[in-house]
Amino acid sequence: MLQRARRLRVNKDIRDMARETRVSKNTLILPMFLKEGKNIKDEISSLDHHYHYSPDRIFEGIEEGLKAGVNKFLLFGLPNHKDEVGCEAYSDSGIVQQGLRAIKDRYKDEVYLITDICMCEYTSHGHCGILQDEYVNNDKTLEYLAEIAVSHANAGADMVAPSDMMDGRILSMRNALDQNGYTETPIMSYAVKYASSFYGPFRAAADSAPSFGDRKSYQMDYHNIKEGLKEAKTDEQEGADIIMVKPAMSYLDVIKKVSENTNLPVAAYSVSGEYAMIKAAAKMGLINEYGVMCESAISIYRAGADILITYFAKELAEAMRKGDIG
Repeated sequence: MLQRARRLRVNKDIRDMARETRVSKNTLILPMFLKEGKNIKDEISSLDHHYHYSPDRIFEGIEEGLKAGVNKFLLFGLPNHKDEVGCEAYSDSGIVQQGLRAIKDRYKDEVYLITDICMCEYTSHGHCGILQDEYVNNDKTLEYLAEIAVSHANAGADMVAPSDMMDGRILSMRNALDQNGYTETPIMSYAVKYASSFYGPFRAAADSAPSFGDRKSYQMDYHNIKEGLKEAKTDEQEGADIIMVKPAMSYLDVIKKVSENTNLPVAAYSVSGEYAMIKAAAKMGLINEYGVMCESAISIYRAGADILITYFAKELAEAMRKGDIG
């Protein structure tokens, strides 16, 4: 008998009904950048239509997200002062802490705020931990990361997301949060984070490029997938609540494997380089930006992601509202 697969493609109604991959705006997270100062809303040259906001103007970006249907935000901070131990990262008056308090005072439970936990934006050397000579001291760094997590929770963070890739950080952070009364604060671990060239625009946006060397001694070799499964399993055992894979576009196989080997929700971070490439190709007239945005996002969900962190979050929420994806 002739198989007529096209019967399920005849019109939009049946295509929507037979769709295998379902997505929701509730799974989208929008990254945002806080910068010390006042009256700041400066477009980030490496990330079209994204901005550095001071705490007194961060509401403009939050409002745009909420209007689009996005209420989950991942916050990064750019301090005025940097030093060897990144003291502004865990200061009660740090830039992320300022932003958290300002947003929560205004929006209460209307928004869900996730904070990136790392030291690269705050250290004078740009590495993600405490240096011993020119090598990041893993165990010493854990103390600082735990302090940052507690400081963010004190300021109103709903979830913390460590991106440093130190061994043992999830257990250290979980213990510190629990001991300070934050037993209900979840941890979304950047568990499978590769040393990637796709981070370039972000490093410009966050002023976080290392002043020497690279991050290959703590971020993962992009040749490896078994190592990623090991990292995800370790973080799950240490108390992570969500496992993240970063980047997304060139790591769909990793997302798939991780999703098949964990009972935790899997997040994928479609990073700055992925966003910038789509924007640049569209400007040159080589691709349809909207179509490629939708297609690439669905490929990430189709691979097994439950949650998507993306600079296209607002646009994707609108595409879902229109029914172009969903």
